Amino acid sequence: MLTLYCDSFWISPWVYSCWVALEEKQLGYDVVEISLGAGAQRDPAYANATITERVPALRHGDFMLAESSAIVEYLEEAFSGEPPMLPRELRQRARCRQLTSWIRSEDTAPIRSERPTTTMFYERAARPLSDAARSAADKLFRIAERLLPDGAAALFGHFSIADAELAFLLQRLILNGDAVPDRLRNWADGIWQRPTIEAFVHLPRKPYVPY
Repeated sequence: MLTLYCDSFWISPWVYSCWVALEEKQLGYDVVEISLGAGAQRDPAYANATITERVPALRHGDFMLAESSAIVEYLEEAFSGEPPMLPRELRQRARCRQLTSWIRSEDTAPIRSERPTTTMFYERAARPLSDAARSAADKLFRIAERLLPDGAAALFGHFSIADAELAFLLQRLILNGDAVPDRLRNWADGIWQRPTIEAFVHLPRKPYVPY
């Protein structure tokens, strides 16, 4: 009864987030690829069902939902068994939401712009980070260092969606050879080797066509 609608190149960080939640919870689902270059997200049937005309989207029976953070929280509530994708404890859960919301904010936009996901899964970036992106990266490092306990494998005691999303943002820099503090690099590389995430990283991808 679950269907994940994703970008046709499998490079969206928000598709990745939903994929990880579905895979970690071991939920069976179908996949439908949406061609963003062809504007398939604006097809009337898809647009009306998702409301915001965005990818990813999740169909659960006769209900359809877009926006990755909403999808992850919906999966958490609709399929509340182990493993949880958000911390159980109230304040940790709030902190997790704070971090994932910040990752989507304008603060990280320079990193996302100069280290797009095409540079993670196709050709690496050719230019060094601009001053704005370097400043954004420095703030990212400060925030990650504050949140990640020394020697911890996860931010909140066990793996959560915040670990997946923070590691993805750090890997934008790591994979492109940008300087990242050793502690954060080692942690992000460890998360990158988690089976569900490694499966996403190594998905077969068609040749990329810019859109």
